[in-house]
Amino acid sequence: MPMSEAVALAAQKRGERRRAKTRAALIRAAQQLLAEGRTNIAILEITEIADVGMGSFYNHFTSKEELFGAAVESALELQGDVLDAWTKDVEDPAEVFARSYRLTGRMHRIQPELSRVILSQGLALITSEHGLGPRALRDIKLGCKAGRFTLADPEAALLIAAGAALALAQVIHDHPERDDAALTDQVTEDLLRMFGLSPRDAAAVCRSPLPSPDDLAQALLEP
Repeated sequence: MPMSEAVALAAQKRGERRRAKTRAALIRAAQQLLAEGRTNIAILEITEIADVGMGSFYNHFTSKEELFGAAVESALELQGDVLDAWTKDVEDPAEVFARSYRLTGRMHRIQPELSRVILSQGLALITSEHGLGPRALRDIKLGCKAGRFTLADPEAALLIAAGAALALAQVIHDHPERDDAALTDQVTEDLLRMFGLSPRDAAAVCRSPLPSPDDLAQALLEP
């Protein structure tokens, strides 16, 4: 490769890294604001929190609403990637559903800011194309197909599971004295029984080992 082309390519890569770094800083700032419930804020203040120039904002987003949307989507994608990674070797769809649900419940205490970013969307999470919702529906349908769940309508079951997940998250945030792991496992066990598992089977599935809190915390960090 000629020297001039090599220099141009290196400059292009540096520019791409700078743009990616700026976008990531804006998304982190937006996630911080969402976690704090501070969305009624000027773009200038967002760029100050992100420590980037005002002009840089419009190189990535057309509005703060678009930025906040990207911040939530980023958090949901991270959650989804973690759930996929920790369930990929599990064959039983009932256990896949349970493990994802149990991990999600533990996330609220391990990464509270990430949790609040996701929960800032409230009921919209149920129909989101990212995060727990679509994966839960997939696993519920697989559980029905495998005969593990006896459900007339997987979509209706998702509504029940998602509503319980949102309520569970709120209780975990509001009551730090509660044992979040025990509470999450009990809710998961009750859902499995509702879906058709026997009490003994549901309890056994919810006793299967999970990653340690430290491993889960590390997995929930943005790369």
